[in-house]
Amino acid sequence: MKTRMLAASLMAALTVSGAKAETRQRVDFQWKGATVYFLITDRFCNGDTSNDVNYGRINDYGSERMNAATFHGGDLAGLKKKAEEGYFKKLGVDVVWMTDVYEQIHGWTAGSGKINDFPHYGYHGYYPLDYTQMDKNYGTIEEMRQLVDCLHAQGIRVMMGANINDPGYPTFLDAVQYAIAPDMGMNEQQAAQHRRDIDYYQWFGECKNWKNWWTREWIRMDDEGWDENSKLTMTLFALPDIKTEKTDKVKLPKFLKRKWKTEGKGNDAWVNPSAVTLRKDAGKAPADYMIDWIASWVEEFGIDGMRCDIVEYVHIDRWAQLSEACNRALDRWREKHPDNPAAKWNDKFYMTGDFDYADIDYKPDYAAAGFGSMVNFYFPKHGDLDAIVATWQRYADSICSHNDWHPFSYLNNSYNRETDMDNIIDCATTLLLAPGAVQIFYGDETRRGLSDARLNVDSDQAFRSDMNWDNIDAAVLEHFRKLGTIRKQHPAIAVGRQKTIDCHTCTRTADETILIRLKPIDGLPILVDGIYPDGTTLNELYSGQTAVVKDGKVNIGKYKNNIAVFAVNK
Repeated sequence: MKTRMLAASLMAALTVSGAKAETRQRVDFQWKGATVYFLITDRFCNGDTSNDVNYGRINDYGSERMNAATFHGGDLAGLKKKAEEGYFKKLGVDVVWMTDVYEQIHGWTAGSGKINDFPHYGYHGYYPLDYTQMDKNYGTIEEMRQLVDCLHAQGIRVMMGANINDPGYPTFLDAVQYAIAPDMGMNEQQAAQHRRDIDYYQWFGECKNWKNWWTREWIRMDDEGWDENSKLTMTLFALPDIKTEKTDKVKLPKFLKRKWKTEGKGNDAWVNPSAVTLRKDAGKAPADYMIDWIASWVEEFGIDGMRCDIVEYVHIDRWAQLSEACNRALDRWREKHPDNPAAKWNDKFYMTGDFDYADIDYKPDYAAAGFGSMVNFYFPKHGDLDAIVATWQRYADSICSHNDWHPFSYLNNSYNRETDMDNIIDCATTLLLAPGAVQIFYGDETRRGLSDARLNVDSDQAFRSDMNWDNIDAAVLEHFRKLGTIRKQHPAIAVGRQKTIDCHTCTRTADETILIRLKPIDGLPILVDGIYPDGTTLNELYSGQTAVVKDGKVNIGKYKNNIAVFAVNK
């Protein structure tokens, strides 16, 4: 109830009426100024407990540390529930980026490598087993359709992940279920149990001899003499590496054919209808299969964009091929669904990606291949209000210099948590008022804490704790909502040309001029001479107060959270 009251009071304080804001949001959306909400589906919200356990997986090994990387129950039903409650709209979100929903490997891999101190499942969507169907832990095809339609109806675009470099690891459970490896000597129950007395990596090292897995027709084997120093031919974290440069025709792996035949019609609720025709030998190279499988999700649901994994580890022509395939697929979806509000959008399919420690530097070859950005690893993470205006200037200048490229910044994500969470209010200010696209990681806006996985060798798993619905920090959430809504209703903040006044003050100009002042002092006027004429009524958007410019100054008396954002009252 308190959350709804905060949102209501916020909307009452804004300068644009509800109806006018809705119109503006639709017309003014630009990927280069998007506010993106990135969530791990399994950790966000459990809307249907009946799908929590599937494929013989185990989700409870007795402690939070041991359960660091099991499936926790988050699903599409939970996501839709929060969307229907208006959770994303109240944050001013333009795009929901959800982790991949493709069916994941069924069993566990060795958490923390050879130490193997916990079982690591594909709960995060990064270990695909079958790109042609939904993982049952997330929900059904129909639930996916309902979720995407619900978000689209709210004017929110949807992103997923695109990984054409590697499928998931082999696991004991998958090996037993699909007869992938010889001489397993286990049944399914035994294969699902986490064991430290078995050397997982020694077993995995024998995969070069497996005839019923991906085989060397599809993936690189360590006895083939590949250059281990080249990102294009090396494996990442020992994941099976697809030969994306290969153009020779290959047949589908035997285990996939066996899987599909065994499952039969009983799996129709989870099979992507647009991928059914892709479940046969088609005389294509490995990457061609992968790209077609991924694009089929765009064609079926109208997915609007993709975050591409480990970009520089894949040949660039393959990314261009993926962009072309997804743009064609999105066009087909729009043609087939003329009554869907998202069919009226005309923006192209969007691609961003993880490029090792990328900044905001322009990458013309990747822009030509269909990318609009690379995720910016170097956005400042400590909420330094004395230095951020200079950073903002660099970002705004970049947007003005390149029509086809922009920053894509974040505070935290699934691999990094460098942000000073004790200063998350100021951190949010620096991010949500930044030029370019920005990404909120689920729980940043609620001050989500770390799990006990922080005590494991692989402490990164702690960044992916369950969403803290039961102990939300209301003050932090209110701050994110205020700034997110202001950002959405005033696109100049994200895409406008910046003029720096001093280390705490700047303007952004597009269809209007916005003045941003950091660390304003209560009772002291702010100089606006040359920006707004005397007699102009200004709204301070954060507090909802108004003031008239007099003698080149504006003064509203009292500020909150080290911020003032001014716009002309309309």
